[in-house]
Amino acid sequence: MAANLTQLLSIKHPIIMAPMFLVSNVAMVKEAMNSGIAGCIPALNYRTLDELKVAARELKAAKPSGGSFGFNLIVNKSNPKAKAQLDVLCEAGCDFILTSLGNPKETIEQAHKVGIKVFCDITDLRFAQKVESLGADAVVAVNNEAGGHRGNISPKELIATLKKHLKIPVISAGGVGVKADIDDMISYGADGVSVGSPFIASVESNVTDEYKQACVDYGADDIVMTERISGTPCTVINTPYVKKIGTKATWIENLLNKNRKLKKWVKMIRFSIGMKATEKAAKKATYKTVWVAGPSIKHTTEILPVKAIVKRLTE
Repeated sequence: MAANLTQLLSIKHPIIMAPMFLVSNVAMVKEAMNSGIAGCIPALNYRTLDELKVAARELKAAKPSGGSFGFNLIVNKSNPKAKAQLDVLCEAGCDFILTSLGNPKETIEQAHKVGIKVFCDITDLRFAQKVESLGADAVVAVNNEAGGHRGNISPKELIATLKKHLKIPVISAGGVGVKADIDDMISYGADGVSVGSPFIASVESNVTDEYKQACVDYGADDIVMTERISGTPCTVINTPYVKKIGTKATWIENLLNKNRKLKKWVKMIRFSIGMKATEKAAKKATYKTVWVAGPSIKHTTEILPVKAIVKRLTE
């Protein structure tokens, strides 16, 4: 069970610090590794390929024995840098790559050539079976309690279904804020967990103090789904600004999304606009506060170092 992930990544606890857009950074992952868990950063957190290469090399040099780190790659057409980012990671080196939002076939093939493991975000059995057939080393099962782009199936049902039909490890993503939550996921059959939102309010995170404090002040009941960020439903904190703009796509966005020729381009434009809005809110104080988080922030009562958050998750 849990030993699958600890053995797969040579870590003490079966936990991956999830990759979070604009939040995850080298300092957080170093502390994660030193605390006995793995850490992961979105490749898109780096504006240039050189910056991505520097981060990979810095983590490789700082990696303790028994530590593990990786990067998240968005592998669909919304990320035109995907191929170049993959080349950088295969050259610079990391322990694993976590793919999202697309076909991971090329990533799996290239990463395996240089000994890098590949885990794939999935939300249902159909896609899980597809990535397993492509050679994925594990699936990250994104359930309906996850932050950001979440799934539609409960943790218990999703884990049970995947464990029944897959031979590769199942890493559960969503609904974890304390050790009891991890124990629940393991009892459902998960081989480990991916945890994101509890680490937003960490000392090492370089988002604004306002964003961190929001994770302290707001709770699970304040998390809402919005279609106004990336074009795909995404969980955010229900700030006054979110209430003002609403959570549903506009009529013109819905109309354009029904056009088969335009749908792909509309999604790419909506994704770009949404990511820029999210970046502004994460990096500087603004009344346009769009803060991504999941319901597990209900356990966040103060801003703490990463190692203290890991302690809460493991003791």
